[in-house]
Parts: sequence; C-alpha cells; structure tokens
Amino acid sequence: MFSIWEIILLQVVNGLILGSFYALVALGYSMVYGIIKLLNFAHGDIYMTGAFICFTVFGFISSVIGGVPGVVLAVIAAMMFCAALGFLVQRFAYKPLFDAPRLSLLITAIGVSLVVSNTVMVQTNSQFLFFISGLDNTVGFGFGEITITYVQIVLIITTVGLMIGLYRFINHTMWGKAMRAIASDMDTCRLMGINVNTVIGITFMIGSSLAAVAGGMACVYYGNIHFSMGYIIGMKAFTSAVIGGIGSIPGAMLGGLLLGLLEAGGTHLFGSAWKDVFAFIILIVMLIFKPTGLLGKTEIERM
Repeated sequence: MFSIWEIILLQVVNGLILGSFYALVALGYSMVYGIIKLLNFAHGDIYMTGAFICFTVFGFISSVIGGVPGVVLAVIAAMMFCAALGFLVQRFAYKPLFDAPRLSLLITAIGVSLVVSNTVMVQTNSQFLFFISGLDNTVGFGFGEITITYVQIVLIITTVGLMIGLYRFINHTMWGKAMRAIASDMDTCRLMGINVNTVIGITFMIGSSLAAVAGGMACVYYGNIHFSMGYIIGMKAFTSAVIGGIGSIPGAMLGGLLLGLLEAGGTHLFGSAWKDVFAFIILIVMLIFKPTGLLGKTEIERM
C-alpha cells in the first residue's frame, strides 16, 4: 500500500514526464507564433512523424547498434528529418501566404496537418506499431514501494537540457537576437538587412526538431505509436503554450510542465477517463481569467 508521500512523488514524476512532451511540442508553437503569428496546428503531426522516423530508423539499425546508442541515433535521425520537413512546410505551404490574412495561414496549417497524418495512416494501414528499444524501464532508484526508473530520469534531464539550450540560443546568439527582433517588428528587420525568410525557416527547423525529440522519447517511454497520436498532444501542447503565454519561450516551458503536473494530479483524483477533459478545463479557466497566460504580455495594436 502506497503512502501519501509515495503517491505524491509518483504523480510528480509522471507529471514531469508528461509535461516534458507537452513542453517540447509547445516550444514549436510559441516560436512560430511569436514570429509570424501563426498557430501551426500541423506541429502535433510533426511530433507524430518524428516518432515514426525514430521507429523506422531504429528498426534498421537495431541489429547492429541497439540499446541506448541505437535509440540516440534514431532520435537524431528523426530530428534531421523533421527539421527538413518543417523547413519544406514553411517554404511551400506557409511562405506564399505570409502577406495573406491570418485566417488563410490557419486553414493551410489544418490542411498540412491532414496531409501529414493521412500520409502516415496510409503507410501504416492505421495500425498501432510497437517499439521495442531493449531498455529496461523497471530498473531505477527505489523510494519505498515505488521506483523512479533510469529511463524516466534520462527523459526529464534531456528535456531540461534542451530547454536550457534553447533559452540560451534565443537570448545569447545572433540568430536568437534576429528571431526576437523579427517578433517585435518584421518590416523594420527587413529594412535593416536581416534575412527574414531565412530566420523564419530556422525557427521552423528548431521547433520541428524539438517535436521530433518528443516523438522519439514517446517511442521509448510508451512503446507504441499510431498515426493519430499527434492530434491530442498537439492540442495539449497548444493548451500549454496558452497557459504559459503564447509566443513566450519560458512560458511554453512552464506551461507544458505545469499542465503535465496538473493533469497527473487530476487523473489520480478523478480517474483517467477525465484526463483530457481536465486539461481543457484548465485551458478554459485560463482564457477566462488570464487570457495572456502566466508569462505572456498584452499586445497593443496601433492603427
């Protein structure tokens, strides 16, 4: 029988793992929205694509390179593929519409989402695929009756490392400064000689790479993937971005981890059947009482 402290620790770890997935995908939402004010609803399907690329690559190399090195190589391959996919999507689907009304971009994003998800659906015949990494997800540190596994610890550390790395990139590199400048005033950046289209392309590549890492981590942690897995996490990541403040990088990190913790606690109290309902109730409450999010800023549009 678990004690109250063991239950709390278990739910905190579960919440951090879940929040890690949400945060990594939410970062892509916030980065893209911050620069071109686009809600990229295809981003959840980039996460799903990353999971399938990780699955496919690991299947090819596992007979030669298995275990941790094989998983790492598979995730890197997924990052590279999704970075290229994200760049191509923005180049051919979004770039021609940058000067069009925002609604046109939103409809295009939904169309891209359907194209990507249905392509994977056809390739997999709508079947669940099972990922066998060979990693033991039962070994770890024991705390009373519960065990915090090494896999869980590595996933959390990896997520934190990526978040810190992205934050430093945004705030301490020339490319990051260019991204922040374009988010403030794109037209002035063009006049100052900044290659806006290149910076936007890099933004999509970074966001897609982070989503691919989340997809690879989901392969290892859950052990199964499906073409529809991108939809719900896309909605949850969007919720995370709104909670933290859409367009805010630290907000996306905070919102993802917070939503994961709240969802884990709510699931324990009310049951797994209410997990998704609980997440979107949080979104509605946030939109009612603090629509700018926890770290978001109120934007004033001048006519």
